[in-house]
Amino acid sequence: MSLIRVAVLTVSDTASANHAADKSGPAIRAVLDSHEGFVCKTHSIVADDFDAIRSTVSKWCAGGEVDWIVTTGGTGFGIRDQTPEAITPLIERHAPGLVHLMLSSSLQHTPLAALSRPVAGTIQQTLVVTLPGSVKAVKENLQALLAGGVVNHAVELIRGGSGRQVHATLVEPSNHAHHHHHHDHDHHSIPRPRTLAHDPSAGVSARHRISPYPLMSLEDALRIIQDKLSPLKTVQKPVTQDLRGHVLAENIHAPQDVPSTPTTSVDGYALRSTDSPGVYRVLVSSTHNIVSNLPANSIYRVNTGGPLPTATDAVIMVEDTRLVSALDGEEQEVECLVQVPKGENVRAPGSDVRKGDLVMQKGDLISSGGGEIGTLTFVGREEVEVYRRPIVAILSTGNELLDLQNPLSLSNKDWGGIWDTNRPSLQAALEGLGYDVIDLGIVPDDVASHVSALRRGLDSADIIISTGGTSMGPSDLLKPVLEQHFNGTIHFGRVTIKPGKPTTFASVVCDDGTSKPVFALPGNPASALVTFYVFVVPALRRLGGWPVSRCQFPRVGVSLASPMTLDFRTEFHRVVIRAKADGSLTAESTGGQRSSRVASLAGANGFVILPMRTEGKSVLDVGQRAEALVIGEILMS
Repeated sequence: MSLIRVAVLTVSDTASANHAADKSGPAIRAVLDSHEGFVCKTHSIVADDFDAIRSTVSKWCAGGEVDWIVTTGGTGFGIRDQTPEAITPLIERHAPGLVHLMLSSSLQHTPLAALSRPVAGTIQQTLVVTLPGSVKAVKENLQALLAGGVVNHAVELIRGGSGRQVHATLVEPSNHAHHHHHHDHDHHSIPRPRTLAHDPSAGVSARHRISPYPLMSLEDALRIIQDKLSPLKTVQKPVTQDLRGHVLAENIHAPQDVPSTPTTSVDGYALRSTDSPGVYRVLVSSTHNIVSNLPANSIYRVNTGGPLPTATDAVIMVEDTRLVSALDGEEQEVECLVQVPKGENVRAPGSDVRKGDLVMQKGDLISSGGGEIGTLTFVGREEVEVYRRPIVAILSTGNELLDLQNPLSLSNKDWGGIWDTNRPSLQAALEGLGYDVIDLGIVPDDVASHVSALRRGLDSADIIISTGGTSMGPSDLLKPVLEQHFNGTIHFGRVTIKPGKPTTFASVVCDDGTSKPVFALPGNPASALVTFYVFVVPALRRLGGWPVSRCQFPRVGVSLASPMTLDFRTEFHRVVIRAKADGSLTAESTGGQRSSRVASLAGANGFVILPMRTEGKSVLDVGQRAEALVIGEILMS
């Protein structure tokens, strides 16, 4: 078995301010150094801060460079102790046996161990164990975990091994056959990640009656999406209108002064500020080289933004001149009625932008408003480095579905079926947001068709969005196919929201080593669109390089124009948001909110985020304040 790579995280306000105060972290490293088979090159210290703990552990697990994470500190009952709360939502497979082992070992030394709140389990392919903060407790817990090769065995199984190598080194030869008989189960010999979904080949009777996927809060689900995703690779693109929707991957500095030479800010004539009022001969680009000194008794006609000829330092406006003579429609002589001072109506070199000035920053969104593309063009950038925008593959699942443009039934049953609403709706939304879409069509309710469609999507797109097949029916195949045929990881399979409870977010590692996200949205049309805006759009933006702070749609405070009943889940109530003359916002319901009623989204430009129902609070009345997610242009009342 190869070396077990260990990362140690010390959680302590004191140690984060003074690293010399960290005693338990070095103690862990010393214990591991004394045992063969472990290497610890990663050790960080963070304060007792929820986000810092979660972020560090998530980063280590996502990097794939750590087999075992050991934290120390923050597991007690102190006000600042929150290590278990930070790590528990990240755990994908809990290990209560390890928790029991640590507690029972510590209780042999002190009854105060009962006040410790350890957590253990796996996050992706990494084992995570939380230890107390005292050096004594750390050593006791590690001794229990290392004795008998418990951790070695766990890590080998997590890696997909059989565990035989660990067994062979731990068991006496005389007992080897008996021990092997008890532990050489099938799941040891077949490398496979965690599988919670039902086995479709086992028949309807074998399906789950209760979902094995834990309910995830809205906040945790959104956090997981951002933790698991990172921007796609960058590309060089020319500065054209097609750049809209991209995010800059470099800082933009002006390559030259703008303007590069003195230019005029008005329509008129360039001259010398010493030229007094009088009649002058008019020169133009066809009769005078601009880099040559302007002859005496001459002026040079210029239009707004045009360069001034050499030896001129002012511009007189057309309004301050009078035509004296013309030939074939061309001005010959003009009288200047006033004398203009030096610099009048002249833009000096670099007066708009100096060479080297920072004009746009990495992370800036190039919008369709034109300002960003105009700025890049203005400073003369021909191409820029941007994050690649994700290509999206979409599919719908279900024998009951019919394509409106090709109404061929997938089912042998004598039934008319229903129109597939989700693919056209999602494609319209995606292309409206500027994404390229690959339509994988309607996929029948059989494993082979699901595998084929998902494989095509993974080969051709950066992200897959499916609808239907996420609930508890025997033909709901997305989760089992992802887990059992693609070794996919289901990051969450249920969320406490309405509509959209069975929303699923997964990832699949492809042959080239890249991890591609898959969103399996509910089949009901309103649910599919709501969850698309709530979960998928932030994911698309993150893949496209948007800053995390801007990935979600904006939220605003609104006054309700319709009463809204609360549910025991967080509900996204479809509304029309309007701005009143005084700048305040109102939100009016679009009507019936049933998850199958896609008409509830017709005209909707936002969702009121209704809080969970509580005892004594079951409805929000007209005039009450609420928070709304804005997904479209706000209308005027």
